[in-house]
Amino acid sequence: MAGTIVEWYEFFVYATAAILVFPALFFPESDPTVGTIAALGTYAVGFIARPIGGLVFGHYGDKFGRKRLLQLSLVLVGVSTFLMGALPTHAQIGYGAAVLLVLLRFVQGFAVGGEWGGAVLLVAEHAPDNRRGYWASYPQAGVPVGNLIATLVMLGLSAALSEEAFLSWGWRIAFFASAIIVLVGWYVRTKVEDAPIFKAALEKEEAEKATRSTVLDAIKYRPKQVVVAMGLRFCENIMYYMVVTFTISYLRQDHIGFDVQHVLLLLLVGHLSHVFVVPTVGLLSDIYGRRPVYLVGVLGTATWGFWAFPMMDTADDLLVVVAIVGGLAIQGLMYAPQPSLMSEMFPTRMRYAGVSLGYQVTAIVAGSMAPIIAVALLDKYDSTTPIAIYLAAAALVSLVALAFAQETKGTSLTALDDEYDAR
Repeated sequence: MAGTIVEWYEFFVYATAAILVFPALFFPESDPTVGTIAALGTYAVGFIARPIGGLVFGHYGDKFGRKRLLQLSLVLVGVSTFLMGALPTHAQIGYGAAVLLVLLRFVQGFAVGGEWGGAVLLVAEHAPDNRRGYWASYPQAGVPVGNLIATLVMLGLSAALSEEAFLSWGWRIAFFASAIIVLVGWYVRTKVEDAPIFKAALEKEEAEKATRSTVLDAIKYRPKQVVVAMGLRFCENIMYYMVVTFTISYLRQDHIGFDVQHVLLLLLVGHLSHVFVVPTVGLLSDIYGRRPVYLVGVLGTATWGFWAFPMMDTADDLLVVVAIVGGLAIQGLMYAPQPSLMSEMFPTRMRYAGVSLGYQVTAIVAGSMAPIIAVALLDKYDSTTPIAIYLAAAALVSLVALAFAQETKGTSLTALDDEYDAR
């Protein structure tokens, strides 16, 4: 969880800067809407890189261990984020600044893509069968904690500095701070060991002198599970980035009229609530099952856009907070059970690759595109109704996937391995 907090702090610092800072510094010749879309385009590059990182880290993580790959991902994301803070702007080197930003964003996304599978599997493979949903949700809770810290840092900087100072150099502090946070995460991860079930699987493969590409194995032997995992991920991923990224743009001066500090403060409440929602839902998935909990989240996503945006339009702080907290609670109903649900779909020898495929590849067409699509729809129709319909359509995709998913509450990972080996 500590390592996940580090990596997602850095990922979300970029997300906030992509809305508040980068349009002016890296795309100043564009009109405001085009500049925002261009900045979000560089944001999307990270999502394109994530599945590549997931495949590479998943392949080697199944061969050499979760811990080693997690330490490598932490270093990569830390270095790339620190260098972003040192980048020259468009005014200094022209469009070369945007090119460098894209390259570093790719490295950052590549590293984060390898992070998730290893982090959740370290916990899921250690957890008891009857509480895997609860314990495996803690790395998921690390994501809102990382976002919470990122929002606090950006909020503090924007409050302490003038807008001119913040745009000139203040935003860089948030990126430079990643060096300190990485050291903390690195130290914590040196204390973590791979689970006994993984060590046993590795020893068995070495004894059999087995050589295989685990990514290809996951596609070849568990294709249904890979597709179902992708479908389940689709609407959850769109929902999250609609709430935490597009909302920043929507609530600002060009729509609702809130200033930067106001928006970040409201989001802070949402992130804080999300930290507690995720493990709570993880526990509920152990009690009531993965599928029933997930279903409530999918149905909630289908309705959120129709009531949340009108609440935001009132510009009433309480109603806006209710809309944000409600959206993150709905997302949490899907997000919290994902580690246990997906880890229970694949045997140990291909689990890292399998969950990374299902989780990361979907992000290319889901979370990466969601804020861009929302900004474009709002600009074209001057209405949030098309955005709400977009969310409902995404929910339909996940609803179909859920219909094909098996209930895996209480599944023994050892029994799953034995079943796979017997085939």
